[in-house]
Amino acid sequence: MKTNKIHIISLLMAFTLMAISCSEDFLDEKPMSSYAPETLSDEAGIEAALKGLHYNFGTIWTWAGRQGWTAVWHEGTDVASPGGIEGVEIPFFKYEELNAENAAVSRMWERCYLIINNANTALKAIGEDGDPEKIAEALFFRGYCYNILATLYGDVPLLIEPTSSARTDLVRTPIEQVNGQIIEDLKYAATNLPTIENAVNESRANKHMAQQCLGEVYLRVGEPALAEAALTDVITSGLFSLVEQRYGIALGVNGDYFSDMFKFGNQRRSQGNTEAIWTFELEYNKGGISGGFTEAPQQRRNWVPAYHNVPGMTYVYEGVGDDFVHPYGGRGNGRMRPSDWVKYQLYEDGDIRNSENNITRTFYYNQPGYSATIGVDAKGYRVAADSPQAVKVIEVQEGDTAVLAASDTLEVAFPYTRKWDSFDPTDQWGWTNIKDFPMMRLGETYLLRAEARFKQDNPGGAADDINVLRDRAFKMARQESGNADLGKVSSSDITMDFILDERARELFAEENRRITLMRTGTLIERARLNTDSSIKGTISGLDPRILLLPIPLSEIQRNKDAVLEQNPGY
Repeated sequence: MKTNKIHIISLLMAFTLMAISCSEDFLDEKPMSSYAPETLSDEAGIEAALKGLHYNFGTIWTWAGRQGWTAVWHEGTDVASPGGIEGVEIPFFKYEELNAENAAVSRMWERCYLIINNANTALKAIGEDGDPEKIAEALFFRGYCYNILATLYGDVPLLIEPTSSARTDLVRTPIEQVNGQIIEDLKYAATNLPTIENAVNESRANKHMAQQCLGEVYLRVGEPALAEAALTDVITSGLFSLVEQRYGIALGVNGDYFSDMFKFGNQRRSQGNTEAIWTFELEYNKGGISGGFTEAPQQRRNWVPAYHNVPGMTYVYEGVGDDFVHPYGGRGNGRMRPSDWVKYQLYEDGDIRNSENNITRTFYYNQPGYSATIGVDAKGYRVAADSPQAVKVIEVQEGDTAVLAASDTLEVAFPYTRKWDSFDPTDQWGWTNIKDFPMMRLGETYLLRAEARFKQDNPGGAADDINVLRDRAFKMARQESGNADLGKVSSSDITMDFILDERARELFAEENRRITLMRTGTLIERARLNTDSSIKGTISGLDPRILLLPIPLSEIQRNKDAVLEQNPGY
């Protein structure tokens, strides 16, 4: 039995909350009468509404209809480049094509407002004098989603009452007022939510989630001292510690203490992950059975290359059980590639975050019984044995290092993160990712506090926080080399660019890189580090307008009784 098979939110609850969630568009939101606020006041109804917030949050990151959705948040930044393009992500690296009709632009707006409206519905049902812990859980999700909206769109309509019928008179609220509401919501949540060990269970909202989000908001609004205080509360709580020893289900296979955190069955606090603050648990549908609240998340298909298209390589492993750890992470489509900056410039020698266990760079023929005669050209690429470009002809077989074709590096075989490995032996074709989402962990808390300290002219304090992570990252290399200072940084090394570099080293493929760079106002300059070329060329259209996304055109057109203004440049 897989450890993730049962999710806190049962399938039955998912269907119940689909009724509460209703329309895809928040302006058309009309809760069914039996789930209106006045009929949700009983304990079971309120609990269903709160669990529904988790359900709907999951739908942000599980959009199977557009596989490129995951790539939207990384391509066109410093860390990732296009691979096997789906389509919705194209305007996020060919920025001149970004407009208000893009489906990804509309999707994030619509999903966030859906959650906000359901949070408002829950709050109305609970009442001002209701259980503070329940109020806090609803406010956490409202604050979290408004923070996404404010970061991506700037001024947005601020709605703190349920919308039970279509609104056509919305106006954009100044971001200062939106920020004030976000902070108020998250402060209440941080005060009234339980600590992680006292939560109903480990996947429900806890006070440390609210504190970490609050710290990030304070950084965005220019209050680094308040950010440091909120983040220090998490770090000094005594409830979390960095993972520095191997643990969990994969001790019998190659790995290290960093890669263990991202193994299926190791991700949750109850599974040994001591730095997990918020692990969003996925519904695991064994055998690729359709249904369940997660739809079909596509993270593996985006991050894992289509290595099975290399002759002699396969994603299929016959006769394996649920405890099998796939050497290549299941079947991928290579929708995006780590940028050359990530692959070749970001990491220093000895950094465990760049080990073969964490970023796979070498492929081996794994098709049972495979053998072939191939040509190799002057650059070491595979060509036909009789090709005029072949400078030598060799025999290869199962177990040998795979010889790649020049074109393979675009989507078929390239260095890739192992954080999104996801393999179901009963569904080896692998329509859906089956891993939990690592939303918040202690490693990021230190990085956020380093940013807060740097912004208070305390580079020494920032270096201290970064060195906590580097003490872990270089621990094995220090032991092997005898150099106790390997990888250590000092206050003179600390700049905002260095902090963003370190976030990429620690959080590559975990953090939403686009949101980080938009929050810090650095998207344009950081994207220029990525000079990769793809079938679509290099990143282009790096204009100041892209520091905000356009307001979806459909929302502007629907809003016939007031002016919902567009962002500049769109």
